[in-house]
Amino acid sequence: MKVVTVREAVGLVGDGATLLIGGSGAGHAVPQRFIDELAAVYGAEGRPRDLTTVRVVGIGDFAERGFSQLGLPGLMKRTIGSNIGNEPGLGALVQADLIEAYSFPQGVLSQLIREIAAGRPGLVTHVGLGTYVDPRQTGGKQNAATTEDLVEVVTLRGREWLLYHAFPIDVAVIRGTSADEDGNLSMEGEAIQAEMLNMATAARNSGGIVIAQVKRLARRGSLPSRSVEVPGALIDYVYVDPDQWQTYITEDSPYYAGALRRPATDEPPLPLDVRKVIARRSLLEFRPGAICNLGFGISQLIGRVAWEEGITDQLVLTVEQGIFGGVPVAGNEGGAGFNYQAMIDQPDMFGFYDGGGLDVASLSFAEVDAAGNVNVHAFEGRVRGPGGFPNISARTPKINFVGTLTAQGLELEIDGGVRIAREGSLRKFVPRVREISFSAASARERGQEVRYITDRAVFGLADDGLELLELAPGVDLERDVLGQMGFRPRVADDLRQMDPRLYGSGPMGLAAEFAAAEPAHRTAAR
Repeated sequence: MKVVTVREAVGLVGDGATLLIGGSGAGHAVPQRFIDELAAVYGAEGRPRDLTTVRVVGIGDFAERGFSQLGLPGLMKRTIGSNIGNEPGLGALVQADLIEAYSFPQGVLSQLIREIAAGRPGLVTHVGLGTYVDPRQTGGKQNAATTEDLVEVVTLRGREWLLYHAFPIDVAVIRGTSADEDGNLSMEGEAIQAEMLNMATAARNSGGIVIAQVKRLARRGSLPSRSVEVPGALIDYVYVDPDQWQTYITEDSPYYAGALRRPATDEPPLPLDVRKVIARRSLLEFRPGAICNLGFGISQLIGRVAWEEGITDQLVLTVEQGIFGGVPVAGNEGGAGFNYQAMIDQPDMFGFYDGGGLDVASLSFAEVDAAGNVNVHAFEGRVRGPGGFPNISARTPKINFVGTLTAQGLELEIDGGVRIAREGSLRKFVPRVREISFSAASARERGQEVRYITDRAVFGLADDGLELLELAPGVDLERDVLGQMGFRPRVADDLRQMDPRLYGSGPMGLAAEFAAAEPAHRTAAR
């Protein structure tokens, strides 16, 4: 291992290289100093050029930091990731067909790195069948400039699977907290572990190099052996960023790192708005002891609502980046957590999800169609991506898709029920989604129970499409629901009223209900 400057590290990336950068979202274990320097060097010198960049999770703050900084014409010829929505600078190049771009599920990419490390031809998985990434649809291609097929349908033991192709890694840039004089890397201060070891192994076994960013150096032998995440023998170069923050927002939280447990504090309840109402209704589908995943957006509020209801310790909330138990962090720091039982590597978490290990998941939707398909990754004329949505939704036996019935200008008054003060101009329930992130046909085959939860109505997935199951107090069925949809769902004969507690102040009393309820039973989807 050799200690270098970050400028020297960037100089190791040659033209046309495949560059794999670690970390997640809003700076979680992201080697941000390398990204800063790569953008600066390219701006000054016009090199390196024509890179293929790879990251498992979108890296960015929805503005200028992260992969947005690398949205420079000529720097890349191709980019591969799971979500480009928080990288608008790069997304603009993709939208303009100036670079090739692939969007694969987060868990697929996370596990594909492990397959590359093992020298296998790719990742064989059921995740993505019947969705946009299926080569019979788009194959994950995000624009017209992208033509090469990187995923194919294969048949093994009489079943269809998707094979995502492996490719060699020339340079992997990982991050840790400390590195000793032999290059051994620990991650004691990080909010996630991600797949740093697999990245290093994949690059080394591809004949490439491994560069590590750390906050500090340590003497040989001073790191506890059990704390080493990546052995020094796998790391070629290390540079130090003493100003490294834990995320883009948080400099150093011992709670995120798992060094301390955050005490319970008297926090004001979330304001009673449409997001809280929807999060509450989704939480009503959870059972004591359930192992759960909470998606981005409204679903992130479920952890806070559970905290207010005093039932957090009766649920096992997980985050795909590797947080198992505790309380997931909401907002732009999603991916972190506190008071968790364990922090595991991201590929292992997705292995658990892909096999049907979750009991329930709550995920956002952008569009829902008459068949029950969901689109979460391609809408409003912008390229985005699904993140871990296809993995989480593929085999989880109970899925809640959450969002408002309409959007763009929607104004609601909530007081014991719902009054639409101003209707949204964008209909989110459409005859046919633009692209499929979740396949209703596959869900029916697997026996999944699916709910579509909105501010004013709850739908279920039936054999012939959507069925309206519940209506909010104060809402007119025809004017406020059916009249705001692009199709007419079946209306249940026993149409029920949504629980009035959703629209009231104060806790809903779920602690008592959980104490009396039966624990969740395992009913994994097929």
